[in-house]
Amino acid sequence: MSIREWPAEERPREKLLSRGVAVLSDAELVAVLLGSGVAGRNVMDLARGLLVRFGGLRQLLDADRQAVLREPGLGPVKYAQLQALLEIGRRYLDEGIERTPALESPVAVRRYLKAMLRHEASEVFGCLFLDTKHRPLAFEILFRGTIDRASIYPREVVRRALLHNAAALIFAGYGVNSSVSLG
Repeated sequence: MSIREWPAEERPREKLLSRGVAVLSDAELVAVLLGSGVAGRNVMDLARGLLVRFGGLRQLLDADRQAVLREPGLGPVKYAQLQALLEIGRRYLDEGIERTPALESPVAVRRYLKAMLRHEASEVFGCLFLDTKHRPLAFEILFRGTIDRASIYPREVVRRALLHNAAALIFAGYGVNSSVSLG
């Protein structure tokens, strides 16, 4: 079935515009980027197939050029769009971290974390990794849960802290019906 035949509220682009980007699945996000399907496959079928073949969103975006170009419906233009998206995301995150001053108060930390977590739709546990001057090195959502809980594995927290060479950590829990809690 062509995506034009779907109810408007189920089409990825229209869903994004009416309900916000955070409600879209990975396949719907990829479909919005691709824009159109190929002969015999609508854009959602194409997006789902890509995510299955590559193993997920990260693997699709990290795939080398030749692997992406072998996929039916993905030519150099679509590959370039995916790579541009990835680079925009990197620069967005890098710019925020590079220009962020030291977080010197609980109010500054709370403001920073609210900005990082405002689009989350489920319970999450994140970690803010800081350097020796308490400037953010990175922020990562380490665990996702249901609407009211998330399972946390200390080993993974320590592994990520060592990876970032963090001198300090701030833990953040966030739920849909709650505010940011700091630890």
